[in-house]
Amino acid sequence: MKKKNIYISLYILIPVIFTGISMISAILTYQLFKQREEFNQIFPLNFIYLIMVTAFFTLSISFLLLRFFFKPLSQFINKTQKMPILAQATSEKQEDITHDFSQITELFDNVTDILSNVEAKELFPRIICSSASMRNILTRVMKVAPTDSTVLISGESGTGKELIASSLYEHSMRKNKPFVKINCVAIPEGLLESELFGHERGSFTGATEQKKGKFEIADKGTIFLDEIGDMPLATQAKLLRVLQEKEFERVGGIKQIHVDIRFIAATNKNLLEMIKNGKFREDLYFRLNVFSISLPALRERKEDIFPIANYFLESLPQRAKLSTSALQELIGYSWPGNVRELKNVLEQASILSENGVIELHHLPEAILNSPNMVNLSNDMALDGKLELIEKEIIIEALRKTGGIQVKAADILGINQRSLWHRIKKLHIDVNTFRNLQ
Repeated sequence: MKKKNIYISLYILIPVIFTGISMISAILTYQLFKQREEFNQIFPLNFIYLIMVTAFFTLSISFLLLRFFFKPLSQFINKTQKMPILAQATSEKQEDITHDFSQITELFDNVTDILSNVEAKELFPRIICSSASMRNILTRVMKVAPTDSTVLISGESGTGKELIASSLYEHSMRKNKPFVKINCVAIPEGLLESELFGHERGSFTGATEQKKGKFEIADKGTIFLDEIGDMPLATQAKLLRVLQEKEFERVGGIKQIHVDIRFIAATNKNLLEMIKNGKFREDLYFRLNVFSISLPALRERKEDIFPIANYFLESLPQRAKLSTSALQELIGYSWPGNVRELKNVLEQASILSENGVIELHHLPEAILNSPNMVNLSNDMALDGKLELIEKEIIIEALRKTGGIQVKAADILGINQRSLWHRIKKLHIDVNTFRNLQ
C-alpha cells in the first residue's frame, strides 16, 4: 500500500507555531512571577482572557506578515511551475507546492540549474555542456580569467583543454593582446628552444637571420603551452627562469629580453608521477600549478553526450539524427578518446546513415562490441567506484523514462524523494534525458 502524505498549508502552520510559542511564553511568565504580590495586582483573575487575546493578536499578525512576505514567493512558484521549461517531470498534473519545502527547494534548484545553463551558453558558446561538473569548471574559469595567475589545465586527451585555454584568454584582461599557442610535442626537441626564445643570426646552421620567439611575440599577452609534460628537461629549466624572472635570451644571444606574459599550460599526463620518475621538474610544476583546472573525461559526464552529439551532427555537411538505440550505445560507451573520438564516430556514422537517421549498425564495431558499463580505474577508491556505478544506474533509468523521475524511481525501487536527493548529490542533469523515449 502506497504511503499517502498529508500536508498542512504554511499559511496555517506557521501562524499556529508562533501563536503556540507566544502562549507558552505567557504561561511560563505567569508561573515564574505569580507569587509576587505586584504581579497578582496587575493580573488578578483575567489571565485566561489575557492568553486568549495574546493568541488572537499573535495569530492575526503572523498571518498578515506571512501573507505579505510569502505571497510574492507563492506567485513566483505558481508561475514558474506552469512554464514549459520548468514543467514538473515528477508529476503529470500541476499542483500547488507551496506547502512542501522540499518541492520548493527542488523547484529553486531547477531554476538555478536552468540559469546556470543559460549563463554557460552565453559566456561560453563554443563549449557544449549541461553537466554540473562542467558548469562548475566554467565558474572557475570566470573567476581566474580576469587575473594574471598562471593556470595549469589537466585532463585526458580530447577533453577540450585548448577550448578552456581559449576561454581563459577571451575572458581575461589581455583579450585584445596576443594569444600565442604552442604544442610542445609537435615541435622537434632541437627546434623547441628556438621556437620559444627565438635565435640570433648565425647561432646555428640555417639561422640566416634573427628570429623572434613565441615568448617575445606574446609580450603583454598570453601564451598557451599545450602538452607541457612533453617538454625536455633542459627547456623546462629555461622556462622556469621566464616564469620567475620574466626575462630570457635568444638562442645564441646575450641580450636580456624582458616580457610581460600570462602563462596557461595543459597536460594529459600525471606530472606528479613524472616528477617521481625524474622526467619533470618539481620547481616548474609548482610554478605552473598556481591555479589548477581538471577536466573530467566524457564517461564521467554522460549527460553531455547527447547535447555534444547534436552539436556535432548539426555542423556536419551530411545532416543526421541519432536513433534512440544508437544514443543508448553512445551513452553507455566509455569513450577513451573523449569528445574528439565522439566527433569522429558521428562523422563516420552520418556518412553511413540512411534517410538521415543513425542506427545501431552505423556505429563502429568498437562501440557495439564494448562492455556497456562504467570504466573504473584500478587506483580509484571504493567509495568513488560505488558512486560512479550508482550514477550510471540512475542515468540509465532516467534515459529509459525520458527524465520522468517518478517512473525512474519505480524502476529503481526507491521512493521519489530518495531519487531526487541522489540526483542532486551526483550532479545529474535530468533535463538532458527528457523526450528521449
